[in-house]
Amino acid sequence: MDRTAAHPAAETAAPEAERVPTMASGPGVTDVTPGSLTLVPPFSAPEAAPRLRSAAARVLHANWTGTSTVPSRGLYPHQWSWDSAFIAIGLRHLSPLRAQIELETLLAAQWGDGRVPHIVFNPDVPAGAYFPGPGFWRSSTDGRGAGAPEAVETSGIVQPPVHALAALLVHRADPGLSRARGFLARLRPKLAAWHRYLLERRDLGGAGLASVVHPWEQGMDNSPCWDAPLARVTPAPARSFRRADLDHGTVSDRPTDLDYGRYVRLAVRYRDGGYADRAPGGADGPEFAVEDPAFNALLIASEQALAEICAELGEPEPERLARAGRLTGVLVERLWDSEAGLFLCRDLPAGPGGEGAPVPERAVGGLLPLLLPGLPPRVVDALVHTARGPHFGLGGPVQLVPSYDLLGPVFDPRRYWRGPAWFNTNWLLERGLRLHGERGLAAGLRAALVETAAASGFAEYVDPYTKESCGTRDFSWTAALCVDLLSEEPAHEPAAVVRAGAEHAGRWADRRTAGVRV
Repeated sequence: MDRTAAHPAAETAAPEAERVPTMASGPGVTDVTPGSLTLVPPFSAPEAAPRLRSAAARVLHANWTGTSTVPSRGLYPHQWSWDSAFIAIGLRHLSPLRAQIELETLLAAQWGDGRVPHIVFNPDVPAGAYFPGPGFWRSSTDGRGAGAPEAVETSGIVQPPVHALAALLVHRADPGLSRARGFLARLRPKLAAWHRYLLERRDLGGAGLASVVHPWEQGMDNSPCWDAPLARVTPAPARSFRRADLDHGTVSDRPTDLDYGRYVRLAVRYRDGGYADRAPGGADGPEFAVEDPAFNALLIASEQALAEICAELGEPEPERLARAGRLTGVLVERLWDSEAGLFLCRDLPAGPGGEGAPVPERAVGGLLPLLLPGLPPRVVDALVHTARGPHFGLGGPVQLVPSYDLLGPVFDPRRYWRGPAWFNTNWLLERGLRLHGERGLAAGLRAALVETAAASGFAEYVDPYTKESCGTRDFSWTAALCVDLLSEEPAHEPAAVVRAGAEHAGRWADRRTAGVRV
């Protein structure tokens, strides 16, 4: 079955794209034609910039399916939700059209209740290429009561809501093209429904914050933050599933079989309950329900972005900004821990009456509320101090912020989200540091991100101490966010990032697959 046929919006997007040319909107803007990606370097000097940008563009071209971008061809052969948001943020500098189609394809698979599934499955990919696949989730049958689409198979859980922020940034890359295609006008009701689902259906604690009901929903799959909440979950027998992820990476870098058994058990219970969202505490309530600071910070940031989208369309919704401000206050009141110096997760089933209890683990998600402009100054100062302190080491023993506390009892520099540094979380932190005036710290982080992306071959994640690549290489969001960092030079230090990547860019660019036009 052709992938485009599985996405109704994409059926019209491709022909329309051929009729509407991209419109230049600054240095580095490109047009896309079938089978090629043509780019214009954003800088004339130093020489590293266009070579690194070209290498990143090759990765994105190789991982493009025609309607979306896979995170990697081997390990992740479908479309992932928050991956596509980050990918679109980078693609906007190469082809605003493709960036728009990326988000349109994802949102074409939205469920009737508003949720955006964390995976949209490509029917052309063999069933055993990824677990859990469409036969496990059974979205079109078991998700029917929640409005799962019939034309495409998806998962039934979600990922962090970065999409409105991505849509706004994609629009700004080429407003003329965006308006000609009705990009924001078509996405706004989908984004509004997505936020409404999270704010209403997922307010399981009753305080206004959204809860995740599976570790995969928060995006940091096997973070130590989930160890205590997962301890309540009886794992599925190892013989009941086969992990395809171990075919593509080092076993010691991946989640354990015990973790995976618990992930599977939670997903089966949610699926067999028709993907209904229920408050914890009752017999049919979730075993796992966590209010996470990163997930909610991204929801608040996207509410702010959606307010800007509404204003751009001439239909202001000031209540969205008011809601974002109110939720920022709830986030501080409910998840801020002054002693730890960062935000902590709240495990709802652990406390009486669904009130929950803090999870005493320091993870990078607890720093990500720096994205929010409305944080109290004392909280901002404490977060910056924590990021630079011994637990995360920014600007000291490490150049990229690790996913978990460097001093934590289960820190592992190579095992997935239990210590390695990830490019998307560091990109978000760089954005937050700049927002709050920490320009020097942001510039150093920005330079380290570009340098590490180049040196690691656009790795999925890296050892925070050695910056050695872990997971898979040619990872799409790493390449996309590298393009974004190269294209969005801060005015106060215009060439610092490019100089930092010069040592590695040429060497890695020469190792890219020959014959791909960029």
